[in-house]
Amino acid sequence: MTAETFDLALRNGTVWTPGGPIEADIGVRDGKIAAIGGIGDAGKTIDCTGLTILPGVIDSQVHFREPGLEEKEDLESGSRAAVLGGVTAVFEMPNTKPNTDSAEALAEKLKRARDRMWCDHAFYIGATTANAETLAELEQLPGTAGVKIFMGASTGDLLVAEDAQLARVLASGRRRVAIHAEDEARMQARLGERIEGDPSSHPVWRDDESAMLATRRIIALARGARRPIHILHVTTPAEMAYISLNKDIATCEVTPQHLTLAGEDAYPRLGTFAQMNPPIRSAAHRGAVALGRPGRARRDRLGPCAAHA
Repeated sequence: MTAETFDLALRNGTVWTPGGPIEADIGVRDGKIAAIGGIGDAGKTIDCTGLTILPGVIDSQVHFREPGLEEKEDLESGSRAAVLGGVTAVFEMPNTKPNTDSAEALAEKLKRARDRMWCDHAFYIGATTANAETLAELEQLPGTAGVKIFMGASTGDLLVAEDAQLARVLASGRRRVAIHAEDEARMQARLGERIEGDPSSHPVWRDDESAMLATRRIIALARGARRPIHILHVTTPAEMAYISLNKDIATCEVTPQHLTLAGEDAYPRLGTFAQMNPPIRSAAHRGAVALGRPGRARRDRLGPCAAHA
């Protein structure tokens, strides 16, 4: 292979490889990495001195809100933002209007995505009590990222909260299932802790235990069904510690916002813009989750939102 076959050379950067970081040049042809190291002249050169070159990020949880809520974001704008941030593949969530819970709804999303999305993409099928027995077929459809379960009510109206219904979902299919793990019964019982106009009450009524209860339940059910699961957006050190003891059946992830925001600052500064499910919690939660191990975490209210003090 000669140097002239490369369209672009990225020089002098720190390249992250499966074996760790190395100092190497990268040769690009037709928009794809063609070689690492030993790159001669190319049509264009970018000096990456002092920069780190990472592989394209795969974001396994995005909400692009199309169809039904395009005024918030759509497939084109969301995927464009992803690419601008270095994300080259996305798994998009099913809580749109209508929900992505059938072959027809999936086909409609794929049709909308065609020639409009800027990155590689796949769409989750939302589990419901109505489609549980058909999920084994639905999860195999081209363009499907897998099955998503909402154990606690979030945006949209997908909810599978009871153990018997969760067991039905887990029994249908074989691919790893993505889980939103918050305990609906506990959150309903704690609605009185929610203070209208005070976003800092959000992690109080959707508390640590609502997350931990759901995580314990779904891991036990997954083990009974021999079905691998992936627990999304972990926010508490207790969950992280428990999942670490069950790696044979459960994987997990933490979102950037839960690694970078803390309720003590976020709610007074950002108000409802910091409100999400599961909630932004305290700095102690953030630190413990970032380390991937248990730690001391506050469970008290983080203080009133400045706008409503």
